[in-house]
Amino acid sequence: MVFSLFKKKSTRLADQIEKESESVSVDTQSILNPVTESKEESLYDRLKRGLSRTSGGLVASLRGVFGQGAGHEEILEEIEAILIQADLGVKTTQRLLDQVRPLVETNQIRDSTALIEKLRELIQKQMSLHVSPLKLNEKPFSVVLIAGINGVGKTTTTAKIGNLLQATGKKCMFAACDTFRAGAVEQLGIWGERLNIPVITGSEGQDPASVAFEAMKKAQKEDIDVLLIDTAGRLHTQKNLMEELGKIQRVIQKNMPAAPHEIFLVLDSITGQNAVHQARMFHEMLKLTGLVMTKLDGTAKGGVVFGIQEELGLPIRFVGVGEKFTDLQPFDPQSYSQALFEEN
Repeated sequence: MVFSLFKKKSTRLADQIEKESESVSVDTQSILNPVTESKEESLYDRLKRGLSRTSGGLVASLRGVFGQGAGHEEILEEIEAILIQADLGVKTTQRLLDQVRPLVETNQIRDSTALIEKLRELIQKQMSLHVSPLKLNEKPFSVVLIAGINGVGKTTTTAKIGNLLQATGKKCMFAACDTFRAGAVEQLGIWGERLNIPVITGSEGQDPASVAFEAMKKAQKEDIDVLLIDTAGRLHTQKNLMEELGKIQRVIQKNMPAAPHEIFLVLDSITGQNAVHQARMFHEMLKLTGLVMTKLDGTAKGGVVFGIQEELGLPIRFVGVGEKFTDLQPFDPQSYSQALFEEN
């Protein structure tokens, strides 16, 4: 059934949403052209602020690797340790070192300024290889499946993406398929009211796939541009619950063989390399098309964004760099690489 106004809203939940949505009507960046800047604050400024804990420690550490009398191998070992500490991951760090090593050994890189600039250049170049347009113009409508474990901000992220899409002229609909957690359904319902986006729900404990099926029918009938499906936040280590997500995907494909057109995994940046493991498990089940990294402003290991993309070859679609509703922004490799090595 289509979600109607809640008569008995949770005051605490509504107050939280009120706080998060204070700036919901501000101009947003175009989803299809993430490099453009908003009038309020550029993506670079947001990333610079959000990544300040990471960049401060990273840059300060890199500034000290060319100590007096340090040999090439000692310098490279120090660089390796610093990059791993920033949570780029062992494999990703090794690939960067393979490109930096000959430059250090031949004295083409002989100071920290040159080293930092080269690392920034390599990361931007590599991340740019994964940039691709979102499939948001499919007919009769586009389907975006959003997954992630409990606690990463998946339901709020679903609402924020809906807000961004709506700002570009897309007519959106939400499907609340996290039927085993009543708070998630209520939360998405309140967001739907606030954003004037219809929400399809089911009864508590109802098969999530049946809710997705109903949403597919409603989306076509109501001439929707994008259907965003919020799935259950199940633990990635439980196979049967992962298969529940697979069932939702199969039901969607019975109605529309090419769907879901986008499958996003929401990840908490604070979890560092654990996020890589989560992404690998979800990717095996769902064949993800992109990642959404939240809580970048709360971590000193923001290098995980690059590390996880390198590890899985998946594009980063959006990043969350604060608690405000508008702090979820389309991802841009240039802004990220510059902010990652910004000296505070």
